[in-house]
Amino acid sequence: MAGHTVTRAQLSEAVYQEVGLSRIESAELVESVIAEISGALERGEIVKISSFGSFAVRQKGQRIGRNPKTGQEVPISPRRVLVFRASHSLKNQINSGLAGVAGHAEPPPAKASSG
Repeated sequence: MAGHTVTRAQLSEAVYQEVGLSRIESAELVESVIAEISGALERGEIVKISSFGSFAVRQKGQRIGRNPKTGQEVPISPRRVLVFRASHSLKNQINSGLAGVAGHAEPPPAKASSG
């Protein structure tokens, strides 16, 4: 994996380049979308983005964990966790992207010349 991280600033720049809003408007748009998604998740709603995936909050109950260093049992408090399920479209797009990575897929067949 390359280890690159996409930042809010990069998302804002992409909106600026693609949509043509000013840089300030692009940043405000990105912040607005993130705030809307965050607010919906805080309210316990599921956020579905077509051809991308869905975000949901799941409740996890209390359980007993183990400190890996000492082996001592430790109670883990109940909590809410964020889960993401990628859409089939996104999974297919990611997996087809592996075709360009060496050793993951055969090259496409050569086209016949028409002469």
